[in-house]
Amino acid sequence: MEAKHESVLMEEVLKALDVQRSDVVVDGTLGGAGHFARLLAQLGSDGVIVGIDADPEAVHRGRAVYAEDRRADRPVAHLVNDNFRNLTHILERLGLGSVDKVLLDLGWSGFQIAGTRGFSFQKDEPLLMTYGAEGETAADIVNGMEEDALADLIYTYGEERFSRGIARAIVEQRKAERILTTSALVAAVTKGTPRWYHERKVHPATKTFQALRIAVNDELGALREGIAAALTALTPGGKLAIITFHSIEDRVVKNALRDAAYAGLGSLSPKKPIVPTRGEVVANRRARSAKLRVFERCNASTCHEAAMNAHDYAYV
Repeated sequence: MEAKHESVLMEEVLKALDVQRSDVVVDGTLGGAGHFARLLAQLGSDGVIVGIDADPEAVHRGRAVYAEDRRADRPVAHLVNDNFRNLTHILERLGLGSVDKVLLDLGWSGFQIAGTRGFSFQKDEPLLMTYGAEGETAADIVNGMEEDALADLIYTYGEERFSRGIARAIVEQRKAERILTTSALVAAVTKGTPRWYHERKVHPATKTFQALRIAVNDELGALREGIAAALTALTPGGKLAIITFHSIEDRVVKNALRDAAYAGLGSLSPKKPIVPTRGEVVANRRARSAKLRVFERCNASTCHEAAMNAHDYAYV
């Protein structure tokens, strides 16, 4: 599969963050480095950009983008192979006390799909789903977890209605042979779901793969910690922009930002999530489920107003 990636909601992100030339900007999820390149271009010599990704290949892409920027007044850049959940410690190591803008794009890039780590069910490869080289893999989970726990995981993180049948099929299949490849897992999912489920536009293994990827990388735990760290690091008037792609992570983001607004830390701006235009969805099918939520940290003159308006966020 040819590696290809097109960052979603690009213009909306740039407009929402409104990066100034002297800002300190964090791209917490480098991915294909598309957003990173555009954010970099908006900064000048007084600015700083920090690019973070748990995938070392994404960090290499960020470095390549920075190397291509030959401007005499390009900003200082720090490219870090780490998880954005560790943002507080990353900033401490870099000597950065606070930041002006933070972007988290929670989608996984086309480069990861085209890689060989088991993120895609479209080809046969090792069942890993890890961003780095170490840690528990998807194969460890499907071959070692008890049936009930596996079913709960697939239901909770994948919102898969046939999680019980899939878990049962996985357990039966692994009795004969360990499930070590994506094609072997797809075969188990197929056995554990009804025939009509295989004839839909959405691949029957989509939700199971999503659930395993979230579990392997503790994505929801990382997201909660990353949001908390970003909100703490933001300067007064600073902005945090987060792009989500499925309801589980969007619920975590929505609740975290609502709670921050309710606590009087700032406000959602705008209150409703920003979604792609029809034109972008037609041009890039990956954008169809994307939502952009933007939080602005209050300053001395707006914190009181934010606290007074906190009740407005109860149902956003």
